Amino acid sequence: MRKQAIRSATSVAANYRAACRARSTKEKYSKICIVVEESDETQFWLEMLLESNYLPKNDFDLMYNEITEIVKVMTAFKKNLGSQI
Repeated sequence: MRKQAIRSATSVAANYRAACRARSTKEKYSKICIVVEESDETQFWLEMLLESNYLPKNDFDLMYNEITEIVKVMTAFKKNLGSQI
């Protein structure tokens, strides 16, 4: 589960970087869609790590709050970008 959380979290960063370098609005939108999906998956894995006692509550709270903000911001960005296509 920890490896999955790391994979999804690093995918968020990699795809956001790719979105910033996108050659078109459609390409950027596609990458942002992946960022939203991977952010949501990261939330899921953090929840699983907490429930299985692999992650202390204090650490969970910090990371979960951060990824929740990323999901909110990227979802709003995705909606805005989608209206431009």
